[in-house]
Amino acid sequence: MSTSILRTADAWYVATADGAAKIATAATTTAELLADRQAIAAAVETTDRVEDLALVSPVTAPCRVVAQMTNFASHVTDAGMDPKTVPLTFFRKTSGSISGPTDDIVKPPHVTLLDYEVEIGLVIGRPMPVGTEVDHPHEYVAGLVVTNDVSARDVQLPQTQFYEAKSYPTFTPVGPALVLLDADDFARFGDLRLTLSVNGEPRQDSVVATDMVYRPLAALRALTRFQRLDPGDLVLTGTPAGTALSAPPKAVEKVAALLPTAVKWKLFFKGQAKNPKYLADGDVVRARVATDDGAIDLGTQRTTVRYAR
Repeated sequence: MSTSILRTADAWYVATADGAAKIATAATTTAELLADRQAIAAAVETTDRVEDLALVSPVTAPCRVVAQMTNFASHVTDAGMDPKTVPLTFFRKTSGSISGPTDDIVKPPHVTLLDYEVEIGLVIGRPMPVGTEVDHPHEYVAGLVVTNDVSARDVQLPQTQFYEAKSYPTFTPVGPALVLLDADDFARFGDLRLTLSVNGEPRQDSVVATDMVYRPLAALRALTRFQRLDPGDLVLTGTPAGTALSAPPKAVEKVAALLPTAVKWKLFFKGQAKNPKYLADGDVVRARVATDDGAIDLGTQRTTVRYAR
């Protein structure tokens, strides 16, 4: 049976049928809380209304934030690649980019193309040294969170690396809940649906079972060949199609390949600047992950885009 953990600036809670039960714990980090399972289990008496809580990210920083690249077939195709041959690859984000489920997404002044990516985040629950053999993901994944992998496309693409473009403060909204799962819950991972809307307009909508290329077992096995993971670390698992950025038509790609690099990027960004799907000042982004029957519900983020002056 799943357990939804909520966090405010000074306390942890378990979501109950009629509100939230405060957890009697001295934990200040996600890792410390996950080690205090007795306190979590003992939190049964409702003390607060969820709507009265100023929720922050249930994943605390500092931690490792690792993300899978182009891991949904629809997104792979939209990026001009073949889902049958796309490799299992990763990139890193700074944990300084983590923000809460209702915090503003703040665009730095120099960024012009701000994009969104709803994703399922795996929160690690046990130490995973390099060389760890993973047979069942639920043995190492404590729970799941809604995340939004916000991206500065005009920074990302010319640099041909992702770290800066995805690591600005507020570029990884997390929560509202950390949903702890048992083995039976985790067996329904494929039933999770990811949705994202901007100002009420649906942009992304996909179910893991029909779209995710590499599931958590494959991802964790690949990561532990070279990357240590510890309790409280966060692994993002990719996003479906529907982001503002999409690959140009093949004919355009062939012509662009003949142009000098500086000219190519200038033309590309001139065209992208006309794309209304990029996030504008004041846009409201809603990101949600849940099974269609509501048996597993990671909750809904509601964030507002603000342009820094």
